[in-house]
Amino acid sequence: MKALPFFLLALPLLGQDLSAQKQNVLSTAAKSGVEVTLDQPFAGNTNPKQMVDVYVPKKRNGDKPLPVIALIHGGGWVNGDRLGYASLGIQLARTGDYAAVGVGYRLSKEASWPAQVHDCKAAIRWIRAHAKEYNLDADKIAVWGSSAGGHLSSLLGTSGDVKELEGDLGPNASFSSRVQCVVNLCGPEDFTQALMFDKQHQPIWNDDAVSGLLGGNAQEKHANAVAASPVTHVSKDDPPFITFHGTQDQRVAFRHAETIHAALQKAGVPSLLVPITGGAHGSVSHPEVKVRGQQFTDKILRGIEATIDTTPLQALPEPPKKK
Repeated sequence: MKALPFFLLALPLLGQDLSAQKQNVLSTAAKSGVEVTLDQPFAGNTNPKQMVDVYVPKKRNGDKPLPVIALIHGGGWVNGDRLGYASLGIQLARTGDYAAVGVGYRLSKEASWPAQVHDCKAAIRWIRAHAKEYNLDADKIAVWGSSAGGHLSSLLGTSGDVKELEGDLGPNASFSSRVQCVVNLCGPEDFTQALMFDKQHQPIWNDDAVSGLLGGNAQEKHANAVAASPVTHVSKDDPPFITFHGTQDQRVAFRHAETIHAALQKAGVPSLLVPITGGAHGSVSHPEVKVRGQQFTDKILRGIEATIDTTPLQALPEPPKKK
């Protein structure tokens, strides 16, 4: 099967109901030599958002347990679904070198902060609890997410030692929710800064997505804004990060990438920042992002020595808008 363009990898399977989406995923995976196990509950209930999908290669490159890349979808914490990362999950698994796990989490219309990070941490614990069942390496878990998923991936990276954010969901509380590296695509990193700015470079605090997550305006919910910010929890024992972000992102300002990168470096944590010059919020769909992101996970999880290129990418031309 030909590789799908990266800009399709993080998008929902539009125009299909959920059942049809799942059948499409299963059919595509079968043709790609990937076994898929959908809808595995991690919170001890039947909430469809609190489930994971597991992608493992039918033919592995060796007998050792596979490292895992957990994929966390975006959508402003109010939209999106883990199946939006199904294509990337299949592509990663069919290499024979990785398992991938699509992570679901409750959206903000159902539950506000800190439900989302509690869900993601419970999903990581589920992976460890089921590592033997799927022959996975429980000590080698990466997280990869875009936009809201980038925020949650970053938060998993920096809050491994923060008991208050752990939650008590599911039957796997004895397992760790720490991760070994983070691939962050245009994630919000500091809610004490606005995500958007007007033409006069003034902050826009009236942000429905952020208010939905925090349970109110970030200025009004200052304590939540601080706690939900990955940069708040940066410490020297955090895992390595790589961040991709468009310099002209109007939805999540580029300064968020600069903020987390600087904080990690100050703490002595390995951090790479790849600006996408002139790029808007969707510029992380650049195919080179997937190439460098996988090189990064190969280096950290698989021990493949490489110098990751941090040369800024030039944003690709946006497709013409339909009239």
